[in-house]
Amino acid sequence: MPADRFSTATRLRALGSQAAERVYRAQSRRMRTPPGSRLTGRAAVLALVLCSLVVVLAYPTRQYVTQRSQIADQRQQAQEAREEVKRLREERARWHDPAYVEQQARLHLHYVRPGETGYVRPDGSADDTRDGDEGPADRPWYQNLWRSIDLSDSDG
Repeated sequence: MPADRFSTATRLRALGSQAAERVYRAQSRRMRTPPGSRLTGRAAVLALVLCSLVVVLAYPTRQYVTQRSQIADQRQQAQEAREEVKRLREERARWHDPAYVEQQARLHLHYVRPGETGYVRPDGSADDTRDGDEGPADRPWYQNLWRSIDLSDSDG
């Protein structure tokens, strides 16, 4: 009796069934995953690394852009402050001029020189315009209404 327990036919049958199972498994794998769309482990790791880089860099990038805009705003405010300081220095220099001081005193405080006669209207202004000289835009709407009614009555 040979050392082998199985006959050659039994062995061939077993090998044939194993081969058939391998072919069946290979075909079923091909049918389950369409060709060219297999996601390999390396591709998955690469996608994970790229996504994590985007997430990690999003916040610092946003902060950078925000800080750049804040820096631009601060520079604009500093420029405006420099212009305001320049304007105030010029105004301070004008106040050292006696003619400008006199002009401002006449305009705002209604000062007059000795020998001059100053007139102040009841509304507190010292303008040369009179009440009769006001245009329709300077009067309240109800005065314009009554004036137009009076004019239409006097024409008829």
